[in-house]
Amino acid sequence: MPDDLFDDPRLVALYDPLDPDRADLDVYADLVDELVPPRDGARRVLDVGCGTGTFAVLLAARGVEVVGVDPSAASLALARAKPGADRVRWWLGDATTLPPLQVDVAVMTGNVAQVFVADADWDATLRGLHAAVRPGGHLVLETRVPAREAWRSWVRDETWSRDDVPGVGVVEHWLDLVEVNGPLVTFRGTYVFASDGAVRTSDSTLRFRERGEVERSLAAAGFTAVDVRDAPDRPGLEWVFVARREA
Repeated sequence: MPDDLFDDPRLVALYDPLDPDRADLDVYADLVDELVPPRDGARRVLDVGCGTGTFAVLLAARGVEVVGVDPSAASLALARAKPGADRVRWWLGDATTLPPLQVDVAVMTGNVAQVFVADADWDATLRGLHAAVRPGGHLVLETRVPAREAWRSWVRDETWSRDDVPGVGVVEHWLDLVEVNGPLVTFRGTYVFASDGAVRTSDSTLRFRERGEVERSLAAAGFTAVDVRDAPDRPGLEWVFVARREA
């Protein structure tokens, strides 16, 4: 089930305005061009956990055939309302419920790869993606480097902000670290709406996998990690895995 941040319509409306700088997505779009050059003709990309659709719409504007999949109806409703969204095929569900596909590249940006905290769910997701990616195609995903302990900054003193959101009004928001239990990190986002005093919270749990663990799980699903790069927006803090689907 998606976290409330991605499924509560009132919180979904905050997602893009509170994270307006998505320059990192240009780098991922360039990576798609690298893996499947525009000169090769029709290109098909699966955006897994597409959320509010920013990356899917960006790719579609570049002439890419895009399928955006997400388990949140509220996020997809916002995605479908964006300019250019009619160029994207939207699918409510996840990688285990996809229609028949054969894409050149499947992409998981942001924290998508880390929301699968149970091994069974992660393995099922990779198997679903293996079925959706054509032989010789690629899966691209990012995940945070556990040793950098990014969660230490997920506290109110370092995350509090008060923003005037167009169409919403002033919103005060922050993160609180709830629990660190081995590779699992749970944190809570709190949002206070000045217009009516309403308070919304959203709890999230992410799994921090070691590099070898990710590579082994990819191999078990039929992918080979051919490259591991720095994330464009957080160099040294995240890995970007580029994996090729074997026959």
